[in-house]
Amino acid sequence: MHFELLQPLGWQPYFQQQLTLEEWERDRPARIVDYQRSVITVDTGEERIALPVSMSLPAMTVGDWVLLDADGRFLRCFTRSSLFARKAPGTAQRAQLVAANIDTVFIVCSLNQDYSLNRIERYLALAHEAGVEPVVVLSKADLCTDDVEARVAEVQALGAQLPVVAVNGLDASSVAALAPWCSAGRTVALMGSSGVGKSTLVNALVGAAVQRTAGIREDDDEGRHTTTSRSLHRIPGGGVLLDTPGMRELQLADCEQGVEDAFADIAALAQRCRFGDCSHRSEPGCAVLAAVEREEMDERRLANYHKLLREQAQNASSVAEKRAQARAQGKRNRYAMKIKNRRD
Repeated sequence: MHFELLQPLGWQPYFQQQLTLEEWERDRPARIVDYQRSVITVDTGEERIALPVSMSLPAMTVGDWVLLDADGRFLRCFTRSSLFARKAPGTAQRAQLVAANIDTVFIVCSLNQDYSLNRIERYLALAHEAGVEPVVVLSKADLCTDDVEARVAEVQALGAQLPVVAVNGLDASSVAALAPWCSAGRTVALMGSSGVGKSTLVNALVGAAVQRTAGIREDDDEGRHTTTSRSLHRIPGGGVLLDTPGMRELQLADCEQGVEDAFADIAALAQRCRFGDCSHRSEPGCAVLAAVEREEMDERRLANYHKLLREQAQNASSVAEKRAQARAQGKRNRYAMKIKNRRD
């Protein structure tokens, strides 16, 4: 296996170090480029191989690196450099893997009625928790009736070093502004709610119609959701791009540090609060509330901070409780079976 075949898939020294010399010479690394309900598609740099989904395989997702033997059989999954996960949609109390081994995430938010600072902060918390560089991409700049530069400045205020780029996904010269994050060996993910123009951006970055797109609905200014699966695409110039379905039920779980990092300004002010366990709600001597009163901090931002912390704590607790209940039920079932076997 040659390095030049794997680098276009995002191969990096971090994964190389996980191989023995014998494995490098005998086996084949491959990256999951498409994950469907019954089949996983991996790319070795020379060919694509379909692996049937089975209970014997570990939990994996698009972007994972796996090791195959010479016959294309699964051996193991590489240790991840990063992982995005979320609480599964609906009532299921479990975590859902979203994407692995991502270097940069493009948080896509359109400049029409979908524009929401609260939603951007939610994605920033996920990115920080995963240890992935976030870049906010404000799409559909051509449809924005407000001052685009003012919107960009408003989003940049969410983080001192936060890159923010406004683009028109239908204009190649506009999308070219994202090229610095798409260099050889780098993996970029697109995340955002339905209809914000992710598929259009994918097609523009890849240079081909790899994702189906749909127009804007005139009645509510919303785009139609078109992407239904997660998949990897090579970008001309060497990068790799991962597209994900719109996350209509994106919820945080086990993401407290990510929330704290996304609201670093609040964390910094908290160091000056009178009480070390200040909740920044009504305590005397709260430096955060004082900043809000002086209009140095937006009250909306503090309210969203509290909301996201509550949400992640509730979801983390419910997932842990569900797992504990499952373990307890398993013990009861095994005990009942043991008693039954004794009677028999």
